[in-house]
This record gives sequence, structure tokens and C-alpha cells, in this order.
Amino acid sequence: MDVDRKESTDLLRPKQRQEANGRKASVWQESGGPPDGGLRAYIVVIASFCTNGLIFGIINSYSVIYLVLLKRLESQNVDGATVKASLCGVLTIGCTFAISPVSGILSNFLGLRTTTMVGGIIATIGLALSSFFVDNIDVLCVTYGIIYGLGASLAYTPSLAILGHYFKKKLGIVNGVVTIGSSVFTVSLPPLMEYMINNYGLSGMFRVLAVFGFGIFLCGILFKPVAITKPVNTKKGAWPLLRIIMGVELWKKRRYTLWALIMPVALFGYFVPYVHIKKYIEDLNFENDINMNLPLQGLAVTSAIGRLIFGYLSDRPRVNKIMIQQIMFYTIGTLTIMLAFAKAFWVIVLIALGMGVCEGGFIALIGPIAFELCGCKHAAEGIGCMLGLAAYPLCFGPPLAAHLYSTTLTYTLPFILSGITPIVGASLMFLIYFQKRKPNQTETNGHAISLERA
Repeated sequence: MDVDRKESTDLLRPKQRQEANGRKASVWQESGGPPDGGLRAYIVVIASFCTNGLIFGIINSYSVIYLVLLKRLESQNVDGATVKASLCGVLTIGCTFAISPVSGILSNFLGLRTTTMVGGIIATIGLALSSFFVDNIDVLCVTYGIIYGLGASLAYTPSLAILGHYFKKKLGIVNGVVTIGSSVFTVSLPPLMEYMINNYGLSGMFRVLAVFGFGIFLCGILFKPVAITKPVNTKKGAWPLLRIIMGVELWKKRRYTLWALIMPVALFGYFVPYVHIKKYIEDLNFENDINMNLPLQGLAVTSAIGRLIFGYLSDRPRVNKIMIQQIMFYTIGTLTIMLAFAKAFWVIVLIALGMGVCEGGFIALIGPIAFELCGCKHAAEGIGCMLGLAAYPLCFGPPLAAHLYSTTLTYTLPFILSGITPIVGASLMFLIYFQKRKPNQTETNGHAISLERA
């Protein structure tokens, strides 16, 4: 008996004379690739945009929640208040990335749409439960940090992988547009969250976020792939299934393996400014009234610009996507080190603006690089595995920074160390160039691979 991947049951078959994006359902086979346009394709882009925005808008705005929790813990004379307050938010992004390999595997068997919908439900439950335990930091670490992180993880990887089913030549710019969602929501959510906290407390804020979380489920309904994938044949036993779960074919791709192992090094200090920048500004005691959300909001705006620019560039012929990502990491590292010595508010804002452009650049390139190195067939697994490996340094970075801060009472050392890691990661990426590109890895965004040997 054959056990097919659930993905294939969710696809339009050539014999069905149904239309997808204004073309026959077999358009992938007839034209050698995805449709690169059409009404349904752009509806999927909007849904993916909102999914990314809802997931990371909430995660990136954690500094608003962090200050409230920190002041509560300090008023209760809790030991290690800074570490505990940061841990709650760090667990969220840690789980979001750590469970990404599972999300990639589930996407193969349950389908991109079902995996996203399940993630949306779990994320909603996590945020709703958090509203009842705002006074218990340990429970919040479970409900907000782990449960919401699990739901976000299951939804995030499919929201990127689905784009490769609809776009080929425009995949880079589409990835840029989609990932702008997190920037748009990061700009708008902090003021809303502060308003809700001031008027309705943390409980009311989490209930509003739970409503947003349900939007992830609604977006997932639209993630219906159009590419036909080969079913998994288990006639010869469980070994083919086990090979897929273990990602055997994926890890045979040496260029991908190097990229996936180096990215966690570069991302070790990535989330530190998101968690600690408001506390850093608060410690500087500026005399004039300032908007402490401005650096974070400015970072989100320029991140959106960076995602568009570098998403567009990644679609250009002969553009080296990995080299662009290296440049982004070198710049992020330098700016993070500069942040350690910034004492004027306008300097902090300028640094945040520069970091935003580069952050947008490397994020917009994650999807296109994964498609190029892995092919369409393994892209979801490739993105998931890389993010899974990155979860651990992302998780340890902010608490380590908090510990160093509590020891030195300054952010100088934490920010310097956070800036060094992207520079080291970018330097290690030169190793990728020593791996020869296989003949069937020449097509744009990896679609030749997906149609042949991927």
C-alpha cells in the first residue's frame, strides 16, 4: 500500500480541467515552472505577508512586554530579574526557530495549508492562555514562550515555502514584499500594545494579540499549492520515510549544509537589540522627552525598505545572493558594536535605521537562497532546518546579554559581543565558495532542481 504525502492530495491534477491563476492546473509541467502571477498567486502573497507580520510583529515588539515584566520582578525583589524577563521573549523566538525542522517535515506530509492552520490555532491558544497568567513569569514562559512559539514555527516555514509554488522569476521580490509584513506590524504593534497595557493591563493586551493570532489560521486557509510533488512510496519498507524525516537528501547538498551550519553563528546576537534597546535608552537618562519606541519603529521601517531592495536584487541574473547576505552581516555586526558607544539619542536612531536595512536584506534572502541551494522540493525542509539550528544561539544571546548587563551594569560588553558574531559568521561563509556547484543547480531560485533531482 502506498502512503502518499498529504501535499499531493491538495494539488490540482492535470486531468482536472480546473483553472489556477488563469491557467490550466498543469501549468507547472507545461511551462517548466510556477505561473509567476495571477489572482490566486497574489492572494497567497497577501496571506503570507499577513502571516509573517502577525508572527514577527508580536515577537519583535517584546521589548514593550519586557519592561513591564522587568519592573514587576524588580518590585518583588526577584533575583536575576533581567534574565527572567528576557527569557520569556527569547523562548518565543527560540521555539519559533527550533521547531522549524518539524514544521518543514509536517509540511511535506500534512501539506503547507494544514500545517499553517494548525500553527495558527496553537498560537492563538498560547496568547489567550497568557492573558490569565500575567503575574506568573514561569507560566508565561510556557504559554507565551513555548506554546505561542510552537504555533508561530508551524506557520512561518510554510508561509515562505508556499511562494515557490507560485513564483520563479519574481521569487526574490515576492519574498521581500512578504517579509515586509513583520516590519509593518513591528511599527504598528508597540504603540497599540502600550495603549492596551496602560488601559487594560497585560491581560487585555494578550487577549487582543490572541485575536491577531487567529488571523494566522485564516491566512493559512489560502495556502493551496499548485505544484505537483511525487508521493512517497513505502512499498519497500519504512526506510524511504525515515530518509525524508532525517533529511538525508537535504544534507547531501554540501553548499546548503555549510550555509545552514554557519547561519546560527551569524545570528547569535541578532535578537539582543530587539530585547534590550529600550532598557539601554532608559539607562542613558535623556533629559528631553523622547519616544523610546522610535529606534525600534525606525528599524522596522528601514527593514521593509531593505527587504524590497534586496529581494529585487536577488532576482537579477548572476547576482550572488550569499555574498549580499555576507555584506549584510558585516554591516549589522559593525553597527551593533557602534551601538555600544552611542550616547546621543539621534545616533541610536541612525544606527537602528542602518541595522534595519541590513536586517531586511538578509531576511529577504533566506527564501531565495534556500530555493537555490535545495530546490523547490526541499526548500521547506531547508528553511526549517536552518532556522532550527539558529534557534539555540538566538535563544542564548539575549539572556547572556542580560547576565553580562547585570554584572557590569552597562550594555557596552553585551553589544560588542553581539556585534562580533555576525562578522565571524559572514567570514565563515567564504567556505561555501569552495564547494562546486552541481550542473543541475543553474536555474533561477532552484526550480530546475525541483523538477529533476531535488
